[in-house]
Amino acid sequence: MVDSAINLLRTGDLVVRTGADMTSYMFSQMNQRDKTFSHCGLVIIEDGKPFIYHSIGGEDNPDEELRRDDAHFWFSPANNLGLGVVRLIDDTAKVPVLVSAIHQLHKEKIKFDMQFDLATDDRLYCAEFVYKVVNQSMSDPEYLTPTRFMGYTYVGIDDLFLNRHATLVCSLRFK
Repeated sequence: MVDSAINLLRTGDLVVRTGADMTSYMFSQMNQRDKTFSHCGLVIIEDGKPFIYHSIGGEDNPDEELRRDDAHFWFSPANNLGLGVVRLIDDTAKVPVLVSAIHQLHKEKIKFDMQFDLATDDRLYCAEFVYKVVNQSMSDPEYLTPTRFMGYTYVGIDDLFLNRHATLVCSLRFK
């Protein structure tokens, strides 16, 4: 099943997954409309292979730097309950701009944002990374919109895949 999903990936796609741990469950609960997914990243096909760029902290990434992981590793059923592939960019001319922005942040070794503060750009949590790099690349600050809840503004995973630009390509449940 994972191989089938990976074969569908294109540069610029949003990928989402559901981790099989308590931290993932807690992050999924931040979603206001759909609590299915707990983590996200963006795909870049490099030398014919899909890689997922994503921001993660904790014991999975002690240096907290923006990661580039092979899609098979990122989607592994060993640590995940499910996955989704979402086509997010409706203007293919913007994809090279997106790739350049992602590569720049990876080169800068941008760190994970443990404060989950949208007002800063020196650290980014996973959904914030996607939100900011996509909006910047599309030259549209409202291409993706955040959640406003109880006086706090943040980006939930569902803000990314439940919007007018998103098309669900596939969704798989492992367990």
